[in-house]
Amino acid sequence: EVRLVESGGGSAQAGGSLRLSCAASGITDRRYCMAWFRQAPGKEREGLASLSIAGAAMYVNSVKGRFTISKDNAANTLNLQMNSLKPEDTAMYYCAATELRGGSCFALLSTPARFDYWGQGTQVTVSS
Repeated sequence: EVRLVESGGGSAQAGGSLRLSCAASGITDRRYCMAWFRQAPGKEREGLASLSIAGAAMYVNSVKGRFTISKDNAANTLNLQMNSLKPEDTAMYYCAATELRGGSCFALLSTPARFDYWGQGTQVTVSS
């Protein structure tokens, strides 16, 4: 059974940084696409960054250059380093995983329903 547990959310001022982590268990092979999403109140869930099976990181334009996705294979943890935070980054942040059966991991970001496994989310609040 795949289980994802996020941690590291909290409050920051604009321009500050936060680091999110997602402890992943039950992922027993390397065929999984992993990603970070967020959802602000009243808005749809938005894909932010993906990490392909080969370890390639890709980002949507709104976070490119500010956020960095990475994976600690030894600890089986997916991380999201968030720098230069803005008030519009305020949202609940989720990590997600799905078995990739072909195609691009990054392309799946536009369709959250394609991800089979989700964490419970961690809140990030950025004040101006």
